[in-house]
Amino acid sequence: MDDEITPEVFAHLVRLAALELGPEEGEYLRKQLNGQLKAVRELEGIAVAADVPPAAHGVPYPAEIRQGLRADVARVDAALAARIVAQAPESDEGYFVVPEIRHTEL
Repeated sequence: MDDEITPEVFAHLVRLAALELGPEEGEYLRKQLNGQLKAVRELEGIAVAADVPPAAHGVPYPAEIRQGLRADVARVDAALAARIVAQAPESDEGYFVVPEIRHTEL
């Protein structure tokens, strides 16, 4: 099977993603992506009955044996937050100060 992601298409994707890759890195990643696409194509070839839901898997997990959901409770720990912010090179009123990231048009 020919590569689905050609060097030209990969170079275009690298430009869109604003990545800086050396030639060896780029070729390695392109081959990895093509390998992943090949694996997906092989999975597409597996016959699956039409009545199987898309998220189904082979291990039954009925509601009777499932753990209940944990309560989603927000816990505020101001002391922990203060210790974390204190480790930052620069902070202002409890917030991290980060350098401005210049916007560039792609």
